[in-house]
Amino acid sequence: MARNNWSKEETIVAFNVYCKIPFKSSSKTNPTIIKYANIIGRSPSALNMKVGNFGRLDPELRKQGIVGLGNGSKLDEIVWNEFNGNWEKLAFESEELIAKFQNKTIEESEGINLDDLPEGNERETIVKTRVNQSFFRSTILSSYNLKCCVTGLSIPDFLVASHIKPWAKDKENRINPHNGLCLNSIHDKAFDKGFITITPDYKIVLSSLFENYPNEQAVYDFFKKHKNQKINLPNRFLPSKEFLEYHYENIFIK
Repeated sequence: MARNNWSKEETIVAFNVYCKIPFKSSSKTNPTIIKYANIIGRSPSALNMKVGNFGRLDPELRKQGIVGLGNGSKLDEIVWNEFNGNWEKLAFESEELIAKFQNKTIEESEGINLDDLPEGNERETIVKTRVNQSFFRSTILSSYNLKCCVTGLSIPDFLVASHIKPWAKDKENRINPHNGLCLNSIHDKAFDKGFITITPDYKIVLSSLFENYPNEQAVYDFFKKHKNQKINLPNRFLPSKEFLEYHYENIFIK
């Protein structure tokens, strides 16, 4: 397995993994590291080091005193500069490469059943959308360490990668991890419908609609007890204050 220079394709896959794994959980024994190391034919130690190299380039980690590894390559910087901020390109191109390394189509790699899809350009659009949505979910959940940012709930089946600025409203930021929150399914629905919002200083604000339920214990347990609470912030990809302001002005029911 030991080889020297990384190819650009391998490095793009490593950046994909960097986005998908909680940085503090990255190690040569992490199952995700092992999985993707096997796919690209590198050792888990080598891939873990490459993930650490991307960590040194991330200004959000540096603000938290997390510096990553110190000896990255020029290629790491090239890939970072090309894809950091160009999330849709990263999502689809990196997943295509992951499929190619496995000698699979991207549909096979992602488990997409083509029998249920139309032919032609419409099929391509649906496949790309599903691939991008899957990448967005993985990135958001890993950034929040697989925990709801309101309640701390950590059961993956109940967690949603929630868009701050809705999918239908901003095509350019559909895959942008700064446009995401990790919420449980109930708070995701409340956020989507404007019953709650998050301020640019990351505090939870409740709609006046909840005043219609003054004595309901469940409303208190699910919502009122979280009023003005600060959300649990992600290790990276902080929610954009611009997007949070949009949600407050355009979706939140005051």
